[in-house]
Amino acid sequence: MVNWSALPVRTRVIALLVLLTALALILSGATAYVLQRGSMVRQIDDSLTRSVQEFRILAQEGIDPSSGEPFSASDQLVFTAMQRTMPAEHEGMLGFRDGTISWTASPAVELRLERDPEIVQWAASRLHDQSVAIETLTTAQTTYRAVTVPIQFDHDAAPALMLLAYDYSAALQELDTVFVTYGIVGFGVLVLVGVAGWILVGRLLHPLRILQSTAAEISGTDLRRRVPVSGQDDVAGLAMTFNEMLDRLQESFSSQRQLLDDVGHELRTPITIVQGHLELQDAADPADVREVQEIALDELDRMRLLVDDLVTLAQSGRPDFVATQPVDVGSLTRDVLSKASPLGPRIWTLDHAADLTVPLDAQRITQAWLQLASNAVKYSQEGSKVSIGSQALSGTLRLWVRDQGIGIRPEDRHSIFDRFGRGSNSTRAEGSGLGLNIVTAIVGAHGGTVDVQSAPGIGSTFYLDLPLAPQNPTGPDTTGPDVTDHGETGTGRPRTVASSQSTTTHSKDGAA
Repeated sequence: MVNWSALPVRTRVIALLVLLTALALILSGATAYVLQRGSMVRQIDDSLTRSVQEFRILAQEGIDPSSGEPFSASDQLVFTAMQRTMPAEHEGMLGFRDGTISWTASPAVELRLERDPEIVQWAASRLHDQSVAIETLTTAQTTYRAVTVPIQFDHDAAPALMLLAYDYSAALQELDTVFVTYGIVGFGVLVLVGVAGWILVGRLLHPLRILQSTAAEISGTDLRRRVPVSGQDDVAGLAMTFNEMLDRLQESFSSQRQLLDDVGHELRTPITIVQGHLELQDAADPADVREVQEIALDELDRMRLLVDDLVTLAQSGRPDFVATQPVDVGSLTRDVLSKASPLGPRIWTLDHAADLTVPLDAQRITQAWLQLASNAVKYSQEGSKVSIGSQALSGTLRLWVRDQGIGIRPEDRHSIFDRFGRGSNSTRAEGSGLGLNIVTAIVGAHGGTVDVQSAPGIGSTFYLDLPLAPQNPTGPDTTGPDVTDHGETGTGRPRTVASSQSTTTHSKDGAA
């Protein structure tokens, strides 16, 4: 038995197309045949009925048209009726007198009823039957639709009868011949549909075969091949979607390879440092041992931070990376300012605190916000001002950190957000280069964006723009910083938090 699902798509489509066409031809042909057969029977019966009616009219008049005198014998009436009747094709007639054939149809009539003894016997047996009805009669020669019309005058002792019969089988055979021709033509149509469908479906599936061959040629190390796109139909849309998927895969694989290269490079350096110091240390010198221990612990601590950052980035692609719940943005802003103030001896100020509630993952947003605050401390001088604020702007919640640090060069504004990206004015000792990438991942998981405005030597302002979900604001929020202003903003006097405590923190970022 053929496994239908194992057949090629082209074969299955053509088979279904031919099958549906065949069913349509069969249903239409069978319906037409039944209707034509019924119409043919009605035409036969109508022809026989008209002949019977003409015979009755002639009998009621009782006048012989040729002589103008009344009919003297019953068979004379039958003879006159037969002369005035023009049989149709496949129709014949006979005249009977006293049970025997007295008159036959003219030689021009093809159907010779007198040559079929069974119908002759059947008609003779109905000589005294006064009912007139069209009946179907089957003999050894054929099948008839026949009617007998008996007649007898009062002064004529010998009864007469006229037989009218139609060769039903011959008429049906003609109809069958027509539909046999229809069947032959239908078979030709099926062949034509199959051939044309094979060609057309093949052309329609050609892009899919190209897609299949392209997919077969693609490997994990070579994703450069693309499916050619032609037209604007569904197949072209599938090809474009496939190419877009390949673009994403290529980008993902490239990112993975780059990550492995970068991680290998980042981890190789501390390992080399630790290994080199361990190989060169003087085990008999306690001071050297302590120095090597401190260096090893510091490098291992940096490796741990790098691994933690990589784990955070790996988790950022999971759907449960952020768990949002209603958060009071004003309280969150003040909490972040309070947590950031011990990061370094800076003048910490609150620009503005948005007074509204927004669905956020407070822990992740705090992590991103403090990362920016940590960067601000690393790239600014002691005693300089670092400002934190939040504001609602036309459907967007904006969070920011502004510093008066060294700033960012224009050519570095995009690269600092890349994985292991650092500005040209930063050093490797200042972080792993993953901090801003983690910030971007956290904000992106909330459906937001990260931006920066900076001027070298003046300072930088980092913006976290998050979409506002349905909220319940507790008050108007019309104040906030101008995005191009690097100075102090706000309609009220900013709150200042002074800190003289110097706290050593581990940065998770490069340049800011």
